[in-house]
Amino acid sequence: MKNLEPIIKLLTVIIEDRTVPRNIRAAADEAKKNLTEKSDSGWDIRLSSAISVLDEIINDPNMPIYTRTQIWNVVSMLESAKREL
Repeated sequence: MKNLEPIIKLLTVIIEDRTVPRNIRAAADEAKKNLTEKSDSGWDIRLSSAISVLDEIINDPNMPIYTRTQIWNVVSMLESAKREL
């Protein structure tokens, strides 16, 4: 899928940011893997899985505000990509 490059870049920024708690970085990494690894699942399932993983952590009280904004942005981009399928 061609629209994923900006999403992958933003997830990478979150994963590499050491000021973000480890559990949030791990969730971002899991979402990134859902989108980048070869899988027998269709794109709709892979996108839904990534959205689900990020939705689980969105209300974490330890998350920096700027990271929460980045994750909302990623989720919005994933939902747009899913609608385009």
